[in-house]
Amino acid sequence: MKSSIKSVWNPTIVVGLLGVLSAYYFGIVGSAWAVTGEFTRWGAHLMKMAGVDTSQYSYLELIHFEKTPFTRPDGIMIFGMFVGAFIAAILSNNIKLRFPTSKIRVAQALIGGILAGFGARLAMGCNLAAFFTGIPQFSLHTWYFTIASIIGTYIGTKIIKLPIFQSKVKVRKVSKKFKSNQRLNDRNKLSLTIGIAVVLLVLLSIQSFKLGGIFPLLLVFGLIFGFLLEKGQVCFTSAFRDLWTVGRTQMAKAIIIGMALSTIGTFAFIQLGVVQKILWAGPNSLIGGLIFGIGIVIAGGCETGWMYRAVEGQVHYMIVGIGNVIGSILVIVSWDKLAPLLTNETQKINLLSTFGDYGGLTITYIGLMLLFLFVLYYEKRYFAKSKKGI
Repeated sequence: MKSSIKSVWNPTIVVGLLGVLSAYYFGIVGSAWAVTGEFTRWGAHLMKMAGVDTSQYSYLELIHFEKTPFTRPDGIMIFGMFVGAFIAAILSNNIKLRFPTSKIRVAQALIGGILAGFGARLAMGCNLAAFFTGIPQFSLHTWYFTIASIIGTYIGTKIIKLPIFQSKVKVRKVSKKFKSNQRLNDRNKLSLTIGIAVVLLVLLSIQSFKLGGIFPLLLVFGLIFGFLLEKGQVCFTSAFRDLWTVGRTQMAKAIIIGMALSTIGTFAFIQLGVVQKILWAGPNSLIGGLIFGIGIVIAGGCETGWMYRAVEGQVHYMIVGIGNVIGSILVIVSWDKLAPLLTNETQKINLLSTFGDYGGLTITYIGLMLLFLFVLYYEKRYFAKSKKGI
């Protein structure tokens, strides 16, 4: 039991659970599980703190920028995700302050984070709202985003192989005395982190119950989402990056299975009257997806991956998060010029309305099956080439 709490959980089971929970989240809350919209609102708060008049930007009206991170539904859910991931990291004994190993890695984190944040908000969603929880919403734009972001991850793997991104690993000798002191420090740090987790959990619980309504439930969902992401080390970036670079497919298969489970649950709630989110199936989804795919590979983490790795103490991913917020700010300030070119002439296409309820459901499952078959094909092709030494 103790070892199972500490160990990494099977990602297929974890992502499957996330798929089911995300469907329930949609049915109960009335919106898809998403994070980058809230990160964009954080960016808007920073703009206001810097004295910028945010009322002039239409993008902020589009994403309902109002209230504070502590009084918005997405804000409470995301804080819950951070705390849930933090608790999971403590149980896994995976809390340790780790700094980037080189200046290149810092640059990768920041530039990749900015690209990912910009691409995600241009497409109106990231690996969640435009992919994992987006495809089950039956909006055509999510397929545009998915295909473009997969191509983007492929391009990203070519970029990070360039000599400029190669850094040397520094090896440091560790003495016995250092190890003894380290164990003592680790015990003290563990006590401190447990204390911080308890305080954060109590404060968030007080705030959510004070807000009432659905907020306590949002907190619970956030805690579970964050906990599962950390325990499964769920990484949307590695799902396709590892497919291109080492032929590893476990995470990609797990994510597709998770989406298949989420799709049927989401479909059921739509039939019961919950309204889906349908967005523009246009160039913004394609360009945004492509930039996003490149960005997450350069950064080494997606919009959910950086969250749990940051609370594990990995400074690299804290920088990725900062980059995401900067990228979203760039979309806020450029949207009024980009929107006429990328969205105004395009339509919002609902697959269920276009092909009928069961026609849209069937097409979505065919799409997921083709995606799964593509992963199997590429895995087989990769290892066949490796065997031949190509």
